[in-house]
Parts: sequence; structure tokens; C-alpha cells
Amino acid sequence: MAAQAIPEVSTAASEPPVDWDAVAARARGVRRAKAVVLYAFLIAVSLPIILPYFWLVTIAFSARAGVAETAVLWRSMAVVVPTVVAFWLTAALAQSRRQLWIGLTAVAAIAIFAFALLVGPDLHLGNFIFLWEPDFASVVRSRIGEVKGAVQFPNVWHAFGNSILIAGAQTAIVVTVASLAAYYLSRFQFPGRSSMLRSLLVLHAFPVLTLIVPMFLMLYWIGLLDTLSGVILVLVAFELPFAIFIMKGFFDAVPWDIEMSALTDGASRRQAFVSVVLPQVRNGILAIAVFTFIRGWEEYIFVFTFLIRNSNWTMSLYMYWVRDDVMGVDYGVVSAVGVFYLVPSLILYMAAQRYLMQMSIGGVKG
Repeated sequence: MAAQAIPEVSTAASEPPVDWDAVAARARGVRRAKAVVLYAFLIAVSLPIILPYFWLVTIAFSARAGVAETAVLWRSMAVVVPTVVAFWLTAALAQSRRQLWIGLTAVAAIAIFAFALLVGPDLHLGNFIFLWEPDFASVVRSRIGEVKGAVQFPNVWHAFGNSILIAGAQTAIVVTVASLAAYYLSRFQFPGRSSMLRSLLVLHAFPVLTLIVPMFLMLYWIGLLDTLSGVILVLVAFELPFAIFIMKGFFDAVPWDIEMSALTDGASRRQAFVSVVLPQVRNGILAIAVFTFIRGWEEYIFVFTFLIRNSNWTMSLYMYWVRDDVMGVDYGVVSAVGVFYLVPSLILYMAAQRYLMQMSIGGVKG
């Protein structure tokens, strides 16, 4: 036994020791190289998206006499491009959360200082004249003289209120009807259920432009043409199939045992639905609410076709007529209206993004 153990000891002694520090360093290097490649890809795909919006904001706050200064745009780009690259590199190279926050804070401070130095002197609020001047179009047109056949603009806050009304009413109706319909489709069997489920996506697949003329005639015959109610009903009809399909997936993910326990404890079907099932699909309700609101807020085709009087204008129509009426005259005002138009969607997304990132369908997180 002793003779057999001697070769084993000599063999083990002949094996070189493993340098675990070197192995860990190589692993960190590989991981960091992969992160750099990933962030380089993210930089490449994010810049074409960020730059147009950044230029829109820059023109809105810097253009004078209706002209967008090219030098200002290039100076702003000289700030934003290195800033985006620095943000991604900081996120890739930081080895701890503390280093990450210190790096991001330093990059943001340098970017703000550079922007204030290079672009700050050219910034002003004159292009947002439409916010406090009801007849701002006359002021803009006065810079080039009399304009024949010009559009009469309503107050921008009136158009803003119309957009809020359309998007809000559409969201309330779609969320309510889709939740009830999806729950029934998920929990009950009835003749034609399978056919209805298949038809939901088919109805959503039809191009809406093919139905413009029939919908126009229908609204005219029932007296809802050139009314906000008519537009709301049309938008609800087109948004409901997809919303029902999405909500059904959320209700399918809720175990029947949870609802059955509530019914066993004496709750009615309505109480179980409101108190037990709905809290489980809160993220789904929030998701379709956000997407439906944004869809109604940015709607253009239907409001352009079905709304005629300027008292019924929405922000999309207001944006269109500002561009069409003063195009080539005042790019600053056009960009300022665009920035104002973006603000509600941006606020809504920022408020709901934490819940949207936790969205799950069928038990799988998205």
C-alpha cells in the first residue's frame, strides 16, 4: 500500500500550481471586452435615435427669425456625441456601483458645463410664443408680410385639451372593456370562443387606411362627423382587439386556485374579480393603458379625416398646420410645437417605465 501511494504523491507534486489570480484577471478582461463591444453597439444604434430629438430641442430653443443656425447644431452635437459615448464607456468600465455613479455624475457635470459654454448664449424662449400668445400666427406671419389664405389657429391649450380628452377617454374605454372581455374569454367556455380568439388578431391586422371612406360615411350618417366622440369611438374600435388579446394572456397567467379560494371564502364572482384577480394583472392594465393613451395622443390620420372645424383640432393637427402654414418661415416655432407635443408622452413613459419593465405575460417576465 505504501509502495502504491508513492507514485501518486510524486505525480501530484509534479503538477504546476494554478495561478487563480491570473485566471480571474483573464475572466475579468474577457468580460470587460464583451461589455465594451456591447456598449459600442448600443452607442452606434442609439446615436441616430438621440440626435434627431436633441436637434429638435436645440432648434426649438435656439432658432431666431425662423432660421435654424447650423453652427449651433454642430456645437450641440459636439457636446452630445462625446457625452453619450462617455456615458456608455463609464457604464462598461465601472467596477462598482460607487464608481458608476461618480463617473456618470462627472460626465453629466462636464456635459452641462460644455453645453452652457458652447450653446447656452444662443438659447431663448421666443419660439414658444404660441403658449402665451393666442394669435401667435399673426406675429410669425408679420415677419414676412401679409399671407393670403392663411389658416386661423385656435388656442394651443384648446388643442391640447382636445388631445387629452381623446386619449384619456379612449384609454378608459379600452382598459375597461378589454379587461372585462379578456376575463370572460379566459375563464368561461361558450360557443364560438375559439373563433372569437382567432378573429381578434385578424381584425387588428387590417390596414386602417382601407376603412377611412366607410368610417367617414358611417360617422356622417349617424351625426358624429366632425366630433371628438366620433373619433374616440373609431379609435376604441381599432384598439380593442389587440388590447383584449394582450389582457387575456395576463388573465390566463393568474392561477384559478387563487380565485377559487376567494369564492370558497364567501366572495362573490365580482368581488373575486375586483379584489383578487385585477391586482394580479395590474401590470397588464398599466401596459395597455400607456400604449393606448400614446396611440390616441399621437393619432393623426383619423383626426385629420374626421375633424373639420379648427375648434376640434388636436395637437397632431395643430402640429401639422403649423408646419404647413409657416414651413420655410419659422423652423423655430415648428420645433417648439414639436417639443411641446412630446412632453406628455415623455412624462407618461418616465412615470410608468418601472412597471412596464416588470410586465409579465403567461408567467414569463418581459
